[in-house]
Amino acid sequence: MENIVSLKNIILEFEDSERILKNISLDIKDKEFVTFLGPSGCGKTTTLRIIAGFLEPTSGDVFFDGQRINGVPPHKRNVNTVFQRYALFPHLNVYENIAFGLRVKKVPEKEIVKRVGEMLELVNLMGFEKRTVNRLSGGQQQRVAIARALVNHPKVLLLDEPLGALDLKLRKEMQIELRRIQQELELTFVYVTHDQEEALTMSDSIVVMKDGIIQQIGSPTDIYNEPVNAFVADFIGESNIVNGCMPKDCVVEFTGRRFECVDRGFSPNETVDVVIRPEDVKVIPADKAQLTGIVESVVFKGVHYEMIVDGVDHKWVIHSTKAEPVGAMIGMTFDPFDIHIMKKTEEE
Repeated sequence: MENIVSLKNIILEFEDSERILKNISLDIKDKEFVTFLGPSGCGKTTTLRIIAGFLEPTSGDVFFDGQRINGVPPHKRNVNTVFQRYALFPHLNVYENIAFGLRVKKVPEKEIVKRVGEMLELVNLMGFEKRTVNRLSGGQQQRVAIARALVNHPKVLLLDEPLGALDLKLRKEMQIELRRIQQELELTFVYVTHDQEEALTMSDSIVVMKDGIIQQIGSPTDIYNEPVNAFVADFIGESNIVNGCMPKDCVVEFTGRRFECVDRGFSPNETVDVVIRPEDVKVIPADKAQLTGIVESVVFKGVHYEMIVDGVDHKWVIHSTKAEPVGAMIGMTFDPFDIHIMKKTEEE
């Protein structure tokens, strides 16, 4: 697939010299569902607004289909944006809200009827044409906002936390619906969220950001299974992160004990972060384990139990289908390939 959007060395500074984006470079492929993920203030919405044309970078270049578009106003870019607040027109019905952009462009009425009808069918709102938007549910209003953005046939749809105002059940339904729409239309979707599960569910590619810097770009499985640093590991799902060192290749030492791992290429005795996912910690009898601890709490999470275990040197989070009683002494073990070793970041 070819790149449809490219950001090259993007820096954004405000007048007080605060640097919001710090040399961002990124390629977004055609027909890809890309999600910017990170905590509040990390720069993900700012990056989206630069792609849309609402903000101009202090330095760096924005390319669309290979053409540099710095300075091109938003309405002349072949992108549309859906915001968390849908900004629908309360005095217009569903049909006229969707048709609004086409009427501004003076598209012939016959073409408007055809394209609005296609959009109503796409977002499952057939029969709602004459209903005023204030009589719609939050999920239905969101569908209208998406239809209004897509009816203009953009090549890229930008979505800035569009599901944030919905309740959990509806949000999960709309995640599936958005993914269906994206695949059916074969469009590029660029999505912003701070919800890790949402990013993992919907995306072809995830861009993890922190403090105006891209930390990692990869598929959901790559980001989850092979995080590049402790921040990514901790932000994408839950993790046990402990300090360790690598005496030699494929051997790591933490909590005063040595374990086999599969990582290599570190300097002898280099200090590292050791990441182990809660679901990868196996509970065994205490007398057969290198690591032991006391169960402090047990919470039922629906598909598993979450146990907090005091291991003296570290509080371990364990996800298991079987719960151990509070106060019990347990042993913990993990396979070598479940131990993820990563370099310490500079700020650490």
